[in-house]
Amino acid sequence: MQLGFTTAILPDQSLEQVVKFAAAEGFDSIEVMCWPVGKAERRYAGVTHVDVTNLRKGDAARIQDLLGEAGVRISALGYYPNPLVADGNEARVYTNHIKRVIRAAETLGVGVVNTFIGRDHTRSIEENWPVFKRRWPPLVAFAEEHGVRIGIENCPMLFTADEWPGGKNLAYCPAIWRRMFEEIPSKSFGLNYDPSHLVWQQIDYVAPVREFARRIFHVHAKDARVDGARLADVGVLAMPLEFHTPKLPGLGDVDWGRFFSALTDAGYDGAVSIEVEDRAYEGSLRSRKAALRQSAAFLRQFIA
Repeated sequence: MQLGFTTAILPDQSLEQVVKFAAAEGFDSIEVMCWPVGKAERRYAGVTHVDVTNLRKGDAARIQDLLGEAGVRISALGYYPNPLVADGNEARVYTNHIKRVIRAAETLGVGVVNTFIGRDHTRSIEENWPVFKRRWPPLVAFAEEHGVRIGIENCPMLFTADEWPGGKNLAYCPAIWRRMFEEIPSKSFGLNYDPSHLVWQQIDYVAPVREFARRIFHVHAKDARVDGARLADVGVLAMPLEFHTPKLPGLGDVDWGRFFSALTDAGYDGAVSIEVEDRAYEGSLRSRKAALRQSAAFLRQFIA
């Protein structure tokens, strides 16, 4: 496995600065954020370390030289919008940019693009399913044509009032993953697996590693701490942030030994990308870098 991090936590740093930091700290890889240039609509969104809108071969060559000199590789390109949003014009903006990210991945020689399935949060899973069947097979086919695999992150995107009641990402649990892969059996369609999102849903985060071993293209290393007393007070129907908190690896409820044991048994040898969403470490660039160092020090005991 290769240890890296997701660049969304360093939005104020250039790609060159991010790569130099990664090299200095002994990271193997980075998941590079590729949002359209502009204002972020939510936390950790809107970060652009590679602008894929007009990426040319010369630009790609310069990025590859930068990475080669530093001894760091790109594990994936990341862009996490809502392609199943109810507004068709808005959805086209997102799907068109996903295609740009896929083209950029091909140009850069990056094998994985990470994103969300999306969801109309005001409608049920069954009501969303026909839209999924229309919009996603062409995207997966496009990725196949360009030699790129799509890793879907399993975050429910149900944290704020504007995401209530259904959340804005359909692919949040094993039952839905199973159905997705039956619908689109392509080998280019898989998961960007994050155990923390299963913790607060009270889902076993180890068993799916075995079942979906061949579908895990990328792994996010983030932890979550569930406040049992608070959960007992507000119940599972409360907004999730009322009873759980995203934390750095090792500071939450994930049993990382069990998780990595399952990954190694499954033959996973890809990237493990630290994703920092712990507010306790967000106060400054110095503390955000410290969060990456601390997370790496903890995770290296599991990665040879």
